[in-house]
Amino acid sequence: MSLESVPPKYAQLVQTLQRRIDAGTYPPGSLLPSENQLIQEFGVSRPTVVAALRMLREQGWVESQQGKGRFVRGRPVMTTMEQPRPGQAYVSSPETSTAGQVLDVAAVTAPNRIAVLLGLKPKSRVFLRRRLLSHGDEPSEIVSVWLPLDLSEGTDLTSAEPLSQGLREHIEARKGVRFDHVLEQIIARMPTADEAHQLGMPKSVPLLVVFASLRDAAGRALAVVDVLLPADRHELEDAYAIS
Repeated sequence: MSLESVPPKYAQLVQTLQRRIDAGTYPPGSLLPSENQLIQEFGVSRPTVVAALRMLREQGWVESQQGKGRFVRGRPVMTTMEQPRPGQAYVSSPETSTAGQVLDVAAVTAPNRIAVLLGLKPKSRVFLRRRLLSHGDEPSEIVSVWLPLDLSEGTDLTSAEPLSQGLREHIEARKGVRFDHVLEQIIARMPTADEAHQLGMPKSVPLLVVFASLRDAAGRALAVVDVLLPADRHELEDAYAIS
């Protein structure tokens, strides 16, 4: 395996701890090693350990108990049914809840797929807000929000500061619209040179791209969120009942 394709440290730590939980090294109900113990064992920084533990908690592998530590729950079975889908997660969570930086805030010509998803004519002008998110001390994903120009006016989306509200809450409050459902599409493609550089990934590794079209009750697209995920650092999992 090329050294260039090795996942970032926090992702490697997540994978190692998941394997140990699956193997019974850390059985359900047991106390996970402390942050200091993991730092010493794996020789990584505290932000890397914190990011890995946060991901394990969010995915349902462990749970935190105030003053006691983190306890193993085991491999999640159907817990993802209770968790938001990627599109919903990104429009519901405040930007201030995730580490990252704003890359672009501008009116641009809509790419063909974005224009189609927004129901606009080809080469229409749209508003773009793009952020680079990170876990620990390493880049993780790029999130872009695309809006018709009229929906961006009078909002804080044009600011380079992170929003203290979720995207949905902010737009609904400022523009008097109401989001009803999300239509998600997932594709895979190779990264551009700029994307590979921003994400610290080799150009030979593909991206998973999640397109989330946010629509009102009539089916009209109000916004599109696209999320770029390096395929060697992420996996998309779903769970659903069999009717």
